[in-house]
Amino acid sequence: MKFSVLLPTRNGGRFLADCIASILEQPYSDMELVVSDNANTDETPAVIGSFAGDARLKTVRLAAPVCVTDNWNCALRASSGDYLLMMGDDDCLLPGYFQRVERILDQYGNPDCITYNAYSYVAQGSINGNMQSYYKEAFFKFDRDFDGKGVISPEMRFAIVRDMFRFRNRIPLNMQTTLIARRAASRIVGGIFQPPFPDHYALNSLLLNANTWVYVPENLLVVGVSPKSFGHFVYSDKQDEGKKYLGIESDFDGLLPGIELNNCMYVWLTRLKANYKDRLAGVTISRAAYVRRQVHSWYLQYRSGAASMGQLVKWARLLSFTDWLYLVSSVFDKPSWQRLGRLLRSSKKNTIQYVWQGALPLENISNIKEFAGWVSSRPSAGKS
Repeated sequence: MKFSVLLPTRNGGRFLADCIASILEQPYSDMELVVSDNANTDETPAVIGSFAGDARLKTVRLAAPVCVTDNWNCALRASSGDYLLMMGDDDCLLPGYFQRVERILDQYGNPDCITYNAYSYVAQGSINGNMQSYYKEAFFKFDRDFDGKGVISPEMRFAIVRDMFRFRNRIPLNMQTTLIARRAASRIVGGIFQPPFPDHYALNSLLLNANTWVYVPENLLVVGVSPKSFGHFVYSDKQDEGKKYLGIESDFDGLLPGIELNNCMYVWLTRLKANYKDRLAGVTISRAAYVRRQVHSWYLQYRSGAASMGQLVKWARLLSFTDWLYLVSSVFDKPSWQRLGRLLRSSKKNTIQYVWQGALPLENISNIKEFAGWVSSRPSAGKS
Protein backbone atom coordinates (compact mmCIF):
# COMPACT_ATOMS: atom_id res chain seq x y z
CA MET A 1 0.00 0.00 0.00
CA LYS A 2 1.45 3.35 -1.05
CA PHE A 3 -0.58 5.85 1.02
CA SER A 4 -2.57 5.69 4.25
CA VAL A 5 -4.83 8.64 5.03
CA LEU A 6 -5.51 8.74 8.77
CA LEU A 7 -8.81 10.33 9.77
CA PRO A 8 -9.50 10.28 13.52
CA THR A 9 -12.87 11.87 14.25
CA ARG A 10 -14.83 12.88 17.33
CA ASN A 11 -18.41 14.03 16.67
CA GLY A 12 -17.46 15.72 13.43
CA GLY A 13 -20.32 14.25 11.43
CA ARG A 14 -21.49 17.64 10.22
CA PHE A 15 -18.25 18.07 8.25
CA LEU A 16 -17.10 14.48 7.85
CA ALA A 17 -18.93 13.65 4.61
CA ASP A 18 -17.17 16.42 2.66
CA CYS A 19 -13.78 15.33 4.03
CA ILE A 20 -14.27 11.65 3.21
CA ALA A 21 -15.65 12.47 -0.24
CA SER A 22 -12.62 14.64 -1.05
CA ILE A 23 -10.42 11.59 -0.44
CA LEU A 24 -12.44 8.70 -1.87
CA GLU A 25 -13.65 10.57 -4.95
CA GLN A 26 -10.04 10.78 -6.15
CA PRO A 27 -9.34 8.21 -8.90
CA TYR A 28 -6.38 6.62 -7.16
CA SER A 29 -6.32 2.99 -6.05
CA ASP A 30 -3.03 2.50 -4.17
CA MET A 31 -4.29 4.12 -0.97
CA GLU A 32 -6.47 3.48 2.05
CA LEU A 33 -8.55 5.78 4.23
CA VAL A 34 -8.48 4.75 7.89
CA VAL A 35 -11.25 6.37 9.94
CA SER A 36 -11.01 6.05 13.72
CA ASP A 37 -14.53 6.53 15.06
CA ASN A 38 -13.92 7.83 18.60
CA ALA A 39 -17.16 6.54 20.16
CA ASN A 40 -19.09 9.17 18.23
CA THR A 41 -22.65 9.90 19.30
CA ASP A 42 -23.67 12.15 16.40
CA GLU A 43 -24.33 11.24 12.76
CA THR A 44 -20.74 10.07 12.23
CA PRO A 45 -21.48 6.30 12.03
CA ALA A 46 -24.17 6.92 9.42
CA VAL A 47 -21.85 9.17 7.40
CA ILE A 48 -19.11 6.52 7.45
CA GLY A 49 -21.66 3.87 6.50
CA SER A 50 -22.68 5.83 3.41
CA PHE A 51 -19.17 5.21 1.99
CA ALA A 52 -19.04 1.53 2.95
CA GLY A 53 -19.07 0.41 -0.68
CA ASP A 54 -15.54 1.72 -1.27
CA ALA A 55 -12.95 -1.01 -0.61
CA ARG A 56 -10.33 1.63 0.21
CA LEU A 57 -12.22 2.62 3.39
CA LYS A 58 -11.22 1.00 6.68
CA THR A 59 -13.07 1.90 9.91
CA VAL A 60 -12.12 1.37 13.54
CA ARG A 61 -14.88 1.94 16.11
CA LEU A 62 -13.89 2.72 19.72
CA ALA A 63 -16.28 1.69 22.50
CA ALA A 64 -15.48 4.69 24.73
CA PRO A 65 -14.03 8.14 23.98
CA VAL A 66 -10.26 8.55 24.20
CA CYS A 67 -8.04 11.62 24.05
CA VAL A 68 -6.92 13.06 20.73
CA THR A 69 -3.46 11.43 20.90
CA ASP A 70 -4.87 7.95 21.57
CA ASN A 71 -7.36 8.37 18.72
CA TRP A 72 -4.56 9.31 16.34
CA ASN A 73 -2.52 6.30 17.43
CA CYS A 74 -5.54 4.06 16.94
CA ALA A 75 -5.78 5.15 13.30
CA LEU A 76 -2.03 4.73 12.87
CA ARG A 77 -2.04 1.15 14.20
CA ALA A 78 -4.81 0.17 11.78
CA SER A 79 -2.94 1.54 8.74
CA SER A 80 -0.47 -0.16 6.41
CA GLY A 81 0.70 2.42 3.85
CA ASP A 82 4.29 3.36 3.17
CA TYR A 83 3.38 7.05 3.51
CA LEU A 84 1.06 8.63 6.08
CA LEU A 85 -1.21 11.63 5.72
CA MET A 86 -3.15 12.88 8.75
CA MET A 87 -6.43 14.68 8.07
CA GLY A 88 -8.90 16.49 10.29
CA ASP A 89 -12.59 15.76 9.80
CA ASP A 90 -13.16 19.40 8.77
CA ASP A 91 -10.35 19.42 6.16
CA CYS A 92 -10.48 18.67 2.44
CA LEU A 93 -8.07 17.18 -0.11
CA LEU A 94 -7.85 18.98 -3.43
CA PRO A 95 -8.32 16.96 -6.64
CA GLY A 96 -5.18 15.22 -7.89
CA TYR A 97 -3.45 15.13 -4.50
CA PHE A 98 -2.12 11.59 -4.75
CA GLN A 99 -0.88 11.94 -8.32
CA ARG A 100 0.92 15.16 -7.40
CA VAL A 101 2.70 13.81 -4.30
CA GLU A 102 3.59 10.64 -6.21
CA ARG A 103 5.39 12.77 -8.80
CA ILE A 104 7.20 14.66 -6.02
CA LEU A 105 8.28 11.38 -4.42
CA ASP A 106 9.64 10.16 -7.75
CA GLN A 107 11.39 13.47 -8.41
CA TYR A 108 13.23 13.50 -5.08
CA GLY A 109 13.93 9.79 -4.63
CA ASN A 110 11.22 9.00 -2.05
CA PRO A 111 12.12 11.44 0.75
CA ASP A 112 11.06 10.82 4.34
CA CYS A 113 8.87 13.93 4.46
CA ILE A 114 7.23 16.35 2.03
CA THR A 115 5.90 19.66 3.30
CA TYR A 116 3.59 21.83 1.19
CA ASN A 117 1.07 24.59 1.76
CA ALA A 118 -2.71 24.70 1.78
CA TYR A 119 -5.65 27.02 1.51
CA SER A 120 -7.35 27.99 4.75
CA TYR A 121 -11.15 27.90 5.02
CA VAL A 122 -13.03 29.36 8.00
CA ALA A 123 -16.54 27.90 8.10
CA GLN A 124 -19.60 29.80 9.22
CA GLY A 125 -20.12 29.82 12.99
CA SER A 126 -16.46 29.06 13.75
CA ILE A 127 -15.52 32.24 15.63
CA ASN A 128 -18.06 34.14 17.70
CA GLY A 129 -20.89 32.99 15.45
CA ASN A 130 -19.53 34.48 12.21
CA MET A 131 -22.31 34.52 9.61
CA GLN A 132 -19.97 34.44 6.61
CA SER A 133 -17.21 32.06 5.58
CA TYR A 134 -13.64 33.25 4.91
CA TYR A 135 -10.52 31.93 3.25
CA LYS A 136 -6.80 32.55 2.91
CA GLU A 137 -4.73 31.90 -0.20
CA ALA A 138 -1.95 30.46 1.97
CA PHE A 139 -2.59 28.61 5.20
CA PHE A 140 0.98 29.30 6.35
CA LYS A 141 3.44 32.07 5.48
CA PHE A 142 6.86 30.53 4.97
CA ASP A 143 9.85 32.84 5.41
CA ARG A 144 12.34 33.72 2.70
CA ASP A 145 14.62 30.82 3.60
CA PHE A 146 12.05 28.54 1.92
CA ASP A 147 11.90 30.44 -1.39
CA GLY A 148 12.49 27.99 -4.23
CA LYS A 149 13.42 25.22 -1.81
CA GLY A 150 13.47 21.58 -2.74
CA VAL A 151 15.49 19.58 -0.25
CA ILE A 152 15.73 21.12 3.22
CA SER A 153 19.17 20.47 4.68
CA PRO A 154 19.66 18.86 8.12
CA GLU A 155 21.26 22.12 9.28
CA MET A 156 18.19 24.13 8.32
CA ARG A 157 15.89 21.59 9.94
CA PHE A 158 17.82 21.78 13.20
CA ALA A 159 17.63 25.58 13.04
CA ILE A 160 13.84 25.31 12.61
CA VAL A 161 13.60 23.15 15.75
CA ARG A 162 15.91 25.50 17.67
CA ASP A 163 13.64 28.41 16.75
CA MET A 164 10.66 26.48 18.15
CA PHE A 165 12.32 26.78 21.56
CA ARG A 166 12.10 30.54 20.98
CA PHE A 167 8.39 30.15 20.14
CA ARG A 168 9.03 30.94 16.50
CA ASN A 169 7.21 28.62 14.09
CA ARG A 170 8.86 28.37 10.68
CA ILE A 171 6.79 25.47 9.39
CA PRO A 172 3.08 24.79 9.90
CA LEU A 173 2.53 22.59 12.94
CA ASN A 174 -0.55 21.01 11.41
CA MET A 175 0.09 17.45 10.30
CA GLN A 176 -2.09 17.83 7.18
CA THR A 177 0.60 19.82 5.37
CA THR A 178 3.33 17.17 5.69
CA LEU A 179 3.34 13.71 4.10
CA ILE A 180 5.42 11.29 6.22
CA ALA A 181 7.17 8.02 5.40
CA ARG A 182 6.27 5.24 7.83
CA ARG A 183 9.96 4.35 8.11
CA ALA A 184 10.67 7.86 9.44
CA ALA A 185 7.75 7.70 11.89
CA SER A 186 9.11 4.44 13.30
CA ARG A 187 12.32 6.18 14.39
CA ILE A 188 10.58 8.63 16.74
CA VAL A 189 11.51 8.16 20.40
CA GLY A 190 8.44 7.01 22.34
CA GLY A 191 6.23 6.84 19.24
CA ILE A 192 5.34 9.52 16.71
CA PHE A 193 2.12 10.83 18.32
CA GLN A 194 2.50 12.11 21.89
CA PRO A 195 0.42 14.55 23.98
CA PRO A 196 -0.72 17.22 24.34
CA PHE A 197 -0.68 18.19 20.62
CA PRO A 198 0.53 15.06 18.79
CA ASP A 199 1.20 16.80 15.48
CA HIS A 200 3.51 19.39 17.08
CA TYR A 201 5.68 16.78 18.77
CA ALA A 202 5.68 14.54 15.71
CA LEU A 203 6.81 17.19 13.24
CA ASN A 204 9.65 18.45 15.43
CA SER A 205 10.84 14.91 16.13
CA LEU A 206 10.80 14.25 12.40
CA LEU A 207 12.79 17.42 11.74
CA LEU A 208 15.49 15.93 13.96
CA ASN A 209 15.27 12.36 12.65
CA ALA A 210 14.29 12.40 8.97
CA ASN A 211 16.96 11.49 6.44
CA THR A 212 15.50 13.67 3.68
CA TRP A 213 12.86 16.42 3.75
CA VAL A 214 11.42 18.28 0.77
CA TYR A 215 9.38 21.47 0.59
CA VAL A 216 7.23 22.37 -2.42
CA PRO A 217 5.47 25.77 -2.57
CA GLU A 218 2.07 24.45 -3.63
CA ASN A 219 -1.39 24.25 -2.07
CA LEU A 220 -2.43 20.59 -2.11
CA LEU A 221 -5.37 20.64 0.29
CA VAL A 222 -7.65 22.87 2.37
CA VAL A 223 -7.20 23.18 6.13
CA GLY A 224 -10.57 23.87 7.68
CA VAL A 225 -11.47 25.94 10.71
CA SER A 226 -14.84 24.92 12.09
CA PRO A 227 -16.86 25.06 15.33
CA LYS A 228 -14.97 21.93 16.41
CA SER A 229 -11.47 23.31 15.74
CA PHE A 230 -9.37 24.31 18.75
CA GLY A 231 -9.21 27.85 17.39
CA HIS A 232 -12.98 28.04 17.78
CA PHE A 233 -12.69 27.28 21.49
CA VAL A 234 -9.79 29.71 21.97
CA TYR A 235 -11.38 32.73 20.30
CA SER A 236 -14.91 32.03 21.48
CA ASP A 237 -13.96 31.98 25.18
CA LYS A 238 -14.40 28.20 25.47
CA GLN A 239 -10.85 26.97 26.11
CA ASP A 240 -11.80 24.68 29.00
CA GLU A 241 -14.43 23.07 26.78
CA GLY A 242 -11.84 22.69 24.02
CA LYS A 243 -9.32 21.05 26.36
CA LYS A 244 -11.99 18.61 27.54
CA TYR A 245 -12.97 17.87 23.93
CA LEU A 246 -9.36 17.04 23.00
CA GLY A 247 -8.53 15.39 26.32
CA ILE A 248 -5.43 17.54 26.89
CA GLU A 249 -3.84 19.26 29.87
CA SER A 250 -0.91 21.62 30.33
CA ASP A 251 0.96 22.07 33.59
CA PHE A 252 4.48 23.30 34.38
CA ASP A 253 6.24 25.66 36.76
CA GLY A 254 5.68 29.25 35.67
CA LEU A 255 2.56 28.56 33.60
CA LEU A 256 0.66 31.69 32.63
CA PRO A 257 -3.02 31.89 31.67
CA GLY A 258 -3.92 32.74 28.10
CA ILE A 259 -3.98 30.76 24.88
CA GLU A 260 -3.43 27.08 25.59
CA LEU A 261 -1.54 26.59 22.33
CA ASN A 262 1.39 28.45 23.94
CA ASN A 263 1.16 26.46 27.18
CA CYS A 264 0.92 23.15 25.36
CA MET A 265 3.87 24.20 23.21
CA TYR A 266 5.89 24.61 26.41
CA VAL A 267 4.86 21.07 27.43
CA TRP A 268 5.81 19.35 24.18
CA LEU A 269 9.07 21.31 23.95
CA THR A 270 9.94 19.99 27.41
CA ARG A 271 9.13 16.45 26.23
CA LEU A 272 11.21 16.90 23.07
CA LYS A 273 14.16 18.15 25.10
CA ALA A 274 13.91 15.16 27.46
CA ASN A 275 13.72 12.61 24.63
CA TYR A 276 16.56 14.12 22.60
CA LYS A 277 19.01 15.24 25.28
CA ASP A 278 22.11 14.74 23.16
CA ARG A 279 20.71 16.30 19.97
CA LEU A 280 19.33 19.31 21.86
CA ALA A 281 22.18 19.84 24.30
CA GLY A 282 22.51 23.56 24.93
CA VAL A 283 19.04 24.32 23.55
CA THR A 284 16.64 25.67 26.19
CA ILE A 285 13.08 26.96 26.23
CA SER A 286 13.07 30.75 26.11
CA ARG A 287 11.02 32.08 29.03
CA ALA A 288 11.24 35.56 27.51
CA ALA A 289 9.71 34.39 24.22
CA TYR A 290 7.02 32.45 26.06
CA VAL A 291 6.04 35.48 28.16
CA ARG A 292 5.91 37.74 25.11
CA ARG A 293 3.77 35.28 23.17
CA GLN A 294 1.39 34.70 26.05
CA VAL A 295 0.96 38.40 26.84
CA HIS A 296 0.35 39.03 23.15
CA SER A 297 -2.29 36.29 23.28
CA TRP A 298 -4.01 38.12 26.15
CA TYR A 299 -4.52 41.15 23.96
CA LEU A 300 -5.53 38.92 21.08
CA GLN A 301 -8.23 37.37 23.26
CA TYR A 302 -9.30 40.82 24.43
CA ARG A 303 -9.60 42.11 20.87
CA SER A 304 -11.59 39.04 19.85
CA GLY A 305 -13.96 39.45 22.79
CA ALA A 306 -12.79 36.29 24.61
CA ALA A 307 -11.32 38.26 27.55
CA SER A 308 -12.34 41.46 29.36
CA MET A 309 -10.14 44.38 30.43
CA GLY A 310 -10.58 43.22 34.02
CA GLN A 311 -9.26 39.80 33.03
CA LEU A 312 -6.21 41.41 31.42
CA VAL A 313 -5.44 43.30 34.63
CA LYS A 314 -5.85 40.10 36.67
CA TRP A 315 -3.50 38.21 34.40
CA ALA A 316 -0.92 41.00 34.40
CA ARG A 317 -0.65 40.72 38.17
CA LEU A 318 0.61 37.17 37.77
CA LEU A 319 3.78 38.31 35.98
CA SER A 320 6.97 38.24 38.01
CA PHE A 321 9.50 41.05 38.07
CA THR A 322 11.67 39.06 35.67
CA ASP A 323 8.70 38.54 33.36
CA TRP A 324 8.17 42.30 33.24
CA LEU A 325 11.83 42.73 32.33
CA TYR A 326 11.32 40.30 29.48
CA LEU A 327 8.42 42.43 28.24
CA VAL A 328 10.50 45.59 28.44
CA SER A 329 13.25 43.89 26.46
CA SER A 330 10.71 43.37 23.66
CA VAL A 331 11.81 46.78 22.36
CA PHE A 332 14.85 44.91 20.98
CA ASP A 333 12.82 41.98 19.62
CA LYS A 334 11.91 42.32 15.93
CA PRO A 335 9.04 39.77 15.96
CA SER A 336 7.42 41.70 18.82
CA TRP A 337 7.47 44.89 16.74
CA GLN A 338 6.01 42.99 13.78
CA ARG A 339 3.18 41.65 15.93
CA LEU A 340 2.55 45.15 17.31
CA GLY A 341 2.38 46.52 13.78
CA ARG A 342 -0.25 43.94 12.82
CA LEU A 343 -2.23 44.83 15.93
CA LEU A 344 -2.23 48.52 15.09
CA ARG A 345 -3.23 47.91 11.47
CA SER A 346 -6.06 45.55 12.31
CA SER A 347 -9.68 46.33 12.98
CA LYS A 348 -11.45 45.13 16.08
CA LYS A 349 -14.73 45.03 14.19
CA ASN A 350 -13.95 41.79 12.37
CA THR A 351 -12.66 39.02 14.65
CA ILE A 352 -11.97 36.62 11.76
CA GLN A 353 -9.76 39.05 9.86
CA TYR A 354 -8.01 40.03 13.07
CA VAL A 355 -7.20 36.50 14.17
CA TRP A 356 -6.46 35.20 10.63
CA GLN A 357 -4.43 37.96 9.04
CA GLY A 358 -5.25 38.27 5.34
CA ALA A 359 -8.53 36.33 5.50
CA LEU A 360 -10.98 37.27 2.76
CA PRO A 361 -14.79 36.95 2.87
CA LEU A 362 -16.51 34.44 0.60
CA GLU A 363 -19.73 35.05 -1.26
CA ASN A 364 -22.19 32.26 -2.13
CA ILE A 365 -19.98 29.51 -0.66
CA SER A 366 -21.34 27.71 2.37
CA ASN A 367 -19.07 24.69 2.89
CA ILE A 368 -15.52 23.47 2.33
CA LYS A 369 -16.49 21.23 -0.61
CA GLU A 370 -17.85 24.21 -2.53
CA PHE A 371 -14.73 26.17 -1.64
CA ALA A 372 -12.42 23.38 -2.85
CA GLY A 373 -14.31 23.25 -6.14
CA TRP A 374 -14.03 27.01 -6.53
CA VAL A 375 -10.27 27.26 -5.89
CA SER A 376 -9.55 24.19 -8.02
CA SER A 377 -11.29 25.78 -11.01
CA ARG A 378 -9.15 28.93 -10.95
CA PRO A 379 -6.14 29.32 -13.28
CA SER A 380 -3.88 29.95 -10.27
CA ALA A 381 -5.04 26.85 -8.36
CA GLY A 382 -2.38 25.29 -6.17
CA LYS A 383 0.08 28.19 -6.17
CA SER A 384 0.89 29.49 -2.70
